[in-house]
Amino acid sequence: MALTDEQLERYARHIVLKEIGGPGQRKLLDARVLVIGAGGLGSPCLIYLAAAGAGTIGIIDNDTVSLSNLQRQIAHGTDDIGRAKTESAAEAARRINPDVKIVQYKERLTGANALSIISQYDVVADGCDNFETRFLVNDACYFARVPLVSAAVGRFEGQVATFRAFERDAEGKPKPNYRDFIGETPPPGSVPACEEAGVIGALTGVIGSLQALEVIKEITGAGTSLAGKLLIYDALETRFRTLTLKWDPKNPLTGENPTIRDLSGYTT
Repeated sequence: MALTDEQLERYARHIVLKEIGGPGQRKLLDARVLVIGAGGLGSPCLIYLAAAGAGTIGIIDNDTVSLSNLQRQIAHGTDDIGRAKTESAAEAARRINPDVKIVQYKERLTGANALSIISQYDVVADGCDNFETRFLVNDACYFARVPLVSAAVGRFEGQVATFRAFERDAEGKPKPNYRDFIGETPPPGSVPACEEAGVIGALTGVIGSLQALEVIKEITGAGTSLAGKLLIYDALETRFRTLTLKWDPKNPLTGENPTIRDLSGYTT
């Protein structure tokens, strides 16, 4: 389907890019992206995806806006305090681009609903704030064969990685997934939560924007996928590093003797 005159003007800066052009923009308009978490990372990610013309954006978050969120969660404003984050985030996205379809999930992602929700999308952008959900999203994306762009932040450092573990590399080995990077959930209390450790607000904007960019690359095929690599940003040193992730034969999801064959292990 040809782009309308309004779309040609709105997305003109994309269309002149040879790596995207009209065909790439059409892919964006047809794409379905699920953003997990409408917080510090999800806010800039979903806003830039809406601006880019991602046709359908799902937002899943069961939280409400609080005053302490506003230092970094730019999809929400002071007037949104007490409001469901999915509602204010959807409103922010529509304000940027009213043509984008927003699907709200005012609920937690669980073992019971993860596969049915994630299977409806082409790409998942995970910006959740706890390890249990990250493992759940990783496993669900693997079973649904959906690319996952995962991001996380802490104090002055952030990271982004893309996982396509349902594919194999040139040697015939599974491509890395989150379980190859983080083997198991850290013990309770070993990793301080954001409210304890703190986080510089602008960092979530940097990492959330990088996450949106990697989602756009996955959809359009522009550039080189981040799959199999981990991008780390140190804000205090103003330094980026890229690490290569390796498949672990002992990975319980994709290893030589996998023990995770469905999401039944997630009780909540």
